[in-house]
Amino acid sequence: MTVLRPRHSRSSLRWCKSPQIATLVMVVVVGLSAAIATAWFAGEGTISTIFQRLDQLQGNPPMWIEVPMVMGHYLLVWTMALMVIVLAIIKLSPRPRPWSRTLVVSILLVLAVRYLVWRSLSTLNLSTPLNGVFSIGLFVMELLLLSGGMIQLLLLLRTHDRRLEADRLSQAVVNGAFTPTVDILIPTYNEPAFILRRTIIGCQALEYDAKTIYLLDDTRRSEIQALAAELGCEYRTRPDNRHAKAGNLNHAIAHTSGELIVIFDADFVPTKNFLTRTVGFFHDPQVALVQTPQTFYNPDPIARNLGLENTLTPDEEVFYRQIQPIRDGVGGVICAGTSFVVRRSALVATGCFVTESLSEDYFTGIRLAAQGYRVLYLNEKLSAGLAAENIAVQALQRTRWAQGTLQAFFIKTNPLTIPGLNPLQRLAHLEGLLHWFSSPARVGLLFVPLAYAFLHVIPVQATGTEVLYFFVPFYLVQLTAFAWLNTRARSAVLSDIYSLVLAFPLAITVVKVMLNPFGKGFKVTPKGGVSDRFSFNWQLAFPLIAMFIVTALSLWMNLGNYLIMGTWQPSMPAEIAAQLKGIGLGWIWSAYNLLMLSIALMVLVDVPRTSPYEWYSLRRTVRLQVGQRSFWGVTTALSEEGVEVALTQPDLLDMEALQQRPIQLDLMETQLTLSGQVVRTDRHPEFPIVRIGFEPLTLAQQRGLIELLYCRPGQWQSRCSPGEWASLKLLFKILFRPRFFDRQERIRAIAVANH
Repeated sequence: MTVLRPRHSRSSLRWCKSPQIATLVMVVVVGLSAAIATAWFAGEGTISTIFQRLDQLQGNPPMWIEVPMVMGHYLLVWTMALMVIVLAIIKLSPRPRPWSRTLVVSILLVLAVRYLVWRSLSTLNLSTPLNGVFSIGLFVMELLLLSGGMIQLLLLLRTHDRRLEADRLSQAVVNGAFTPTVDILIPTYNEPAFILRRTIIGCQALEYDAKTIYLLDDTRRSEIQALAAELGCEYRTRPDNRHAKAGNLNHAIAHTSGELIVIFDADFVPTKNFLTRTVGFFHDPQVALVQTPQTFYNPDPIARNLGLENTLTPDEEVFYRQIQPIRDGVGGVICAGTSFVVRRSALVATGCFVTESLSEDYFTGIRLAAQGYRVLYLNEKLSAGLAAENIAVQALQRTRWAQGTLQAFFIKTNPLTIPGLNPLQRLAHLEGLLHWFSSPARVGLLFVPLAYAFLHVIPVQATGTEVLYFFVPFYLVQLTAFAWLNTRARSAVLSDIYSLVLAFPLAITVVKVMLNPFGKGFKVTPKGGVSDRFSFNWQLAFPLIAMFIVTALSLWMNLGNYLIMGTWQPSMPAEIAAQLKGIGLGWIWSAYNLLMLSIALMVLVDVPRTSPYEWYSLRRTVRLQVGQRSFWGVTTALSEEGVEVALTQPDLLDMEALQQRPIQLDLMETQLTLSGQVVRTDRHPEFPIVRIGFEPLTLAQQRGLIELLYCRPGQWQSRCSPGEWASLKLLFKILFRPRFFDRQERIRAIAVANH
């Protein structure tokens, strides 16, 4: 849904009259590069002479970056030794500790710097204008991808974990010694009432007395006002929608009075201990904001569409398990828009929520830090919300984040220039800005193998021994430590899939934002949608399909040329040998891209989502009352609309008769009694399974069920992603047996839809 476009501040209106520095820099760089390339291709003397001289330097690099005079296979000893050292460190320290993290990060930084020096001084092919353009372009793309990673490695040396601090500070909150008043704000724009109901009930279940809950309805719906009255929370609205979510929050701040303010998006439900774990930090008057992780109670669309709901971790896991803790170490925590607590006095003193950008949360946190306040991160999952429900919604969400973040270059709250931040804080925010430029680089890397096949370009000139000595150690050691450094949140292979799926729309967004940062208004992420069939997202798929076709053709051409030319021989002329090695790299690269593109296209097949309610694997002892008879069982799945029970008395049960009678169900551990009817039965070799659909619930039953499903402290645990080899095996398994071709999966989807 589209809300009214935010009215920009005077600074953003001034931008419309005069381009900002970031756009000018980009235009100048692109223009200068185009001029140099044109002059080079045209044979302009000075340009050609400069590049001929640079090419000579590339052919005669400094002696200190030359490969030792040993046989190629002996060079692998260096790589194997480093991998053994890293693996030994990981074995001794399964979770990164200060000493182990420092050792691994130091090794990776040395290898990364060594690799970049070699790439810049020895491998660029500037022999012809065409080779030079692609060679320099590839190196620039590598720099974009590696620079953010190297900043992360530097910041990893300062990572911080505040969970023990929260244990100590929460004692004063629990025993009543420190209980400031809290206003809980829930901004909403068109979210369904059933989603808001569970959020409000979750907030009311918080174990904290001095709280007031406000539902901020920016669509002024009578049914939402009635919902607030039914549940007993405050209802607030305003006459217009200026500045979208930021304006909604700022309007509420002016009409509330709590010492602390908590923000939950409309779909985020807190656990009961959210406030007891976070409020204690505000005993320090310099603490302005405490952010907690976002986690999700439904799988993201990539995991769902690949059939890996219980295997893949959500897309945001790496950010909240690795990036936020290292930002906390240098005071550069990002305010993520939901599930955070902020001090009212600090927020008001800095001008409330920033209205200049779509990412009001991000820049509000920056402004607080720039004023000398502490912005902290507690790496503890204390709430959960809805992940994007299909791949189109995920694309909408990510492009909005990209636009909002990159607007930093065009507003006063630019983390690179705003007064008050220290160099490490700016470095942390620079990494966040560079992250979005990795999408254009990822798209560019898809085109490099095509240059081998169609233009006979060799963008990298390197011998096999140089690759073994400089590239292989850096790549393999990085692959070995990747998942360990992000606490098993994501493997490198799976990260590549996640980045490729939306690489094209994000790359286009980056270019658009740099040229016209305020050209597209705010769009709320749709929630609560359902679908009863498989669907393919052709809009997102079109560039991937086109790239798949030309990559397959390039693979055929590269592989054919490689087989025709034969293997490399020492007597071959240098030019032919270089071309042969380039073609060999080209077909290997094309094959890898084909695999990634195939999986990315499978992600774009959205599987049915026939109910807006999620089912959870929750084990509770239950008693079923059918007339005068009682049966015992254990829940295998539970949701807001029904329950699935494995019965422990199969010999006493008439399954057909059971489907025709009302049932009373007692969840023994929770003292919760519900009623319903059997909607499906399955006979299992050991015990029968019955699925019961609930009758309409009373408000008390709704509260008990929602608290059981969403509000239990500690219920949202982090999962470990598969390792690199396991991830690669998963991809091949998916490739040869896609979920939408699986007959059993289709039958299951249809059965769920029918019920």
